Amino acid sequence: MAEQQPPPRREIVTGVPRGARTRPPAHTPARSEISEQTSLGATYVRALMRSQLRAGLGALAVLALVLGLLPLAYLLPRPAAGQLVWVALGLVAYPVMWLIARWYVGRAERNEADFTGLVTDPADSA
Repeated sequence: MAEQQPPPRREIVTGVPRGARTRPPAHTPARSEISEQTSLGATYVRALMRSQLRAGLGALAVLALVLGLLPLAYLLPRPAAGQLVWVALGLVAYPVMWLIARWYVGRAERNEADFTGLVTDPADSA
């Protein structure tokens, strides 16, 4: 008696489910607006530059205010001013400058991340 072979295996080929298909964006991505140098792209870049300038001027204003007040310590009476000036210049000024710089870098990175999120096409990240 000859052994019967099993019937050939049937394979089913399916496509990507309809909900998972990527659709083209309903609008032109901002990246193309910028690369084509349209007025909308120029507006996006100007908005980034304005936000970076605002952060830089804010950091500069705080720095100028804090460090600009240091010479007022010389107007104090002589015995109190001697120690206060050295403490202010040696111990207070540098941590304050470091904090301002740290705030500025964080703000600038956030501005750039917001801009990148605006420019990148959501379909590219998937």
